[in-house]
Amino acid sequence: MTVDLTGRTAVVTGGSAGIGRAIACMLASHGADTYIGDRQLDASNDELFAKWNITSRECDVTDEANVNGLINHAITASGKLDILVNNAGVGLEKQIPDVSLDEWEHVIGVNVTGIFLCCKHAIPFMKPAGGSIINIASNAGVLPRAHDPVYSISKGSVVALTKSLALCHSVDKIRVNAICPGPVADTNMINEQLDAASDRDTAIEGLINASPLAQSYRRMGTPDEIAKAALYLASDATEMVTGTILAIDGGKSLGVPPKRAA
Repeated sequence: MTVDLTGRTAVVTGGSAGIGRAIACMLASHGADTYIGDRQLDASNDELFAKWNITSRECDVTDEANVNGLINHAITASGKLDILVNNAGVGLEKQIPDVSLDEWEHVIGVNVTGIFLCCKHAIPFMKPAGGSIINIASNAGVLPRAHDPVYSISKGSVVALTKSLALCHSVDKIRVNAICPGPVADTNMINEQLDAASDRDTAIEGLINASPLAQSYRRMGTPDEIAKAALYLASDATEMVTGTILAIDGGKSLGVPPKRAA
């Protein structure tokens, strides 16, 4: 499928690394005028972003003024908004009795309230021509996980938010879909998890063995694989696709992988 996003404007949150950076580059390389926001910009991206003419701006998605500033910056420069990718997210591995209120509010704030704020400020600019909103959820939002309940709750909320917005704004020709990745290599969240592990190789093996296809291919997913899905959802090929929850998790959300033959 050939995708031409020339003349489209895209905003990607959490765009400085991992999945967000891959999506920003994917959209820009297919012609979109792309703006990224991130709480921490990384100067090492300057050459890459210059190649694709990607504009960066500091943005904490829990701060409404920051979000409004990011959206308005893109609108002021391009005059329109066609694509919004809500990628910014954080994780937390703790059981509920051990979670402080501040930790709860931080995870819910970034993963749920951040998407609410971005959609709130983006949707008025997508009317009446329509557009595509792509929320990055997680396989944890499809099948809750025992080791990170707050994260699972937040991503389940993203799935519900996606479906509700898709229904509400179908009259505006705004498509709202979610991508639910499983473990993806070379992302801040996975790298932090691996850095905290007592045995990095064992931790990697555990992540791979949790997903049927990851187990078969002996690897985790990649940011580019998620970016290709985002490109599809941003394209005209998905004019009739909304409220869809696309799992790219190697089958992890299906359940426990079958035992491999010895």
